[in-house]
Amino acid sequence: MGPSVAIIGAGFGGLCMAIQLEKAGIRSYTIFEKGADVGGTWRDNTYPGAGCDTHSHLYSFSFERYSSRTRRYAGQPEILDYLRECADKYGLRPRIRLNTEVVSAVFDEPLGRWRVRTAAGEEVFDVVVSAIGQLNRPQLPDIPGISTFDGAAFHSARWDHSVDLSGRRVAVIGNGSSAAQLVPKVAEVAGQLDLFQRTPNWVLPKESADFGPRAQKILRLPFLHRVYREWVYRYAEHTLYPALAGGWSTDLVRRHALEHLHAQVPDPSLRAKLTPSYPLGCRRVVIDSDFYPALTRPNVDVVTDRIIRIVPGGVETVAGVREADAIIYATGFETSEFLSTIEVVGRDGRRLAEEWKDGAEAYLGIAVPHFPNLFLLYGPNTNLGHTSIVFMLECQVRYIMGCLPRLASRGPMEVRPEAMDTWRQNLDRDMKGMVWQAGCTSWYKNASGRITGNWPGNAAAYRRLTRTPRPEAFHFAR
Repeated sequence: MGPSVAIIGAGFGGLCMAIQLEKAGIRSYTIFEKGADVGGTWRDNTYPGAGCDTHSHLYSFSFERYSSRTRRYAGQPEILDYLRECADKYGLRPRIRLNTEVVSAVFDEPLGRWRVRTAAGEEVFDVVVSAIGQLNRPQLPDIPGISTFDGAAFHSARWDHSVDLSGRRVAVIGNGSSAAQLVPKVAEVAGQLDLFQRTPNWVLPKESADFGPRAQKILRLPFLHRVYREWVYRYAEHTLYPALAGGWSTDLVRRHALEHLHAQVPDPSLRAKLTPSYPLGCRRVVIDSDFYPALTRPNVDVVTDRIIRIVPGGVETVAGVREADAIIYATGFETSEFLSTIEVVGRDGRRLAEEWKDGAEAYLGIAVPHFPNLFLLYGPNTNLGHTSIVFMLECQVRYIMGCLPRLASRGPMEVRPEAMDTWRQNLDRDMKGMVWQAGCTSWYKNASGRITGNWPGNAAAYRRLTRTPRPEAFHFAR
């Protein structure tokens, strides 16, 4: 039967974990999902234009590949349908508890098991796997007067579909990936759209979402379908990753981005506003080909004046008030506060929030000292700036599956502090060569400036490190 496993979250990570448990014949698991359906961030983000900026043939499970022969990039509805189909195909639905939020997980030392509490009560499990992810808690900007606005106001991840933006004056605050996707769609219907930009982003062109006739014929052959996926992976590893590590392609990718800007924005004054002054990759690179053209529309203004406050009638900057009927906050997520919504208590009464007060960290991004049988998916330092996070999730799930037989035979297992120290030192060493350390702010960093989000190596290196658990890195109860 195997150990009992509590999985928190039913997005890509939680479903991947459950599917591998099913494949191993372990059905003593429960998925706790606070939302009304599976899908995670792809359930929550329903704004116009929402979709994947990574090739979907790679942004999918290796064992359940995205198989479209016509579409290179999937939109939000397609990705959500893909995850729903995975839940159905592998028979996960009976073990998913929707609308059930985990409020605490406490390790019972005498029992050697976890007590998991929801509003419905408490249950006991051998293992807890957090599949909450990093992009699930919308972040509102720290701007005075937000509550005083008279019109409609919402975060892009909590889109209010009851609001008709046709002919309205719309203020969009933030200009990252979500804004790049929604601005072109909103600009088509809005009377006026003001995009409030604090710092410009580097933007790379996105290939056409649709495959041409020749590519469609090629992808009909399963072998060439696999070859295409492998090509996408290798291109990201050998061309995009070096640009983040000061490698051979740094100038090439930067030049590509500047050529894209010049080709799509002919107005030199607007182009100046949109030209970053920091190294490419220091912040998350936007991949989109519709964003710049939308900013050149006559009903769109890019506002770089500093925002002072939100007022009942709009947004006040140092240059005056910009009137608005609606405000959309495309300001990202609380990415550095891992597991902050759940009280997690480990051995000796240690609280995870206290352990992580100076920044979240975990061995391989998966395990934390003093928290036996607690495993993380998409944990600290496992985000990527160049390729698919689904690849990383599969590495982590494979690693956890390798741990289960060991903890079943030797009792609760927790990573040794010495192993964590070595991991931290290696991370710090490798992080020094990455562009994220450059002088810019980004969601990769926490409040103290430590990079808690990203993995400094390529994806292949992480796969090697997580291929199989090293027993000497752990302490076992017996």
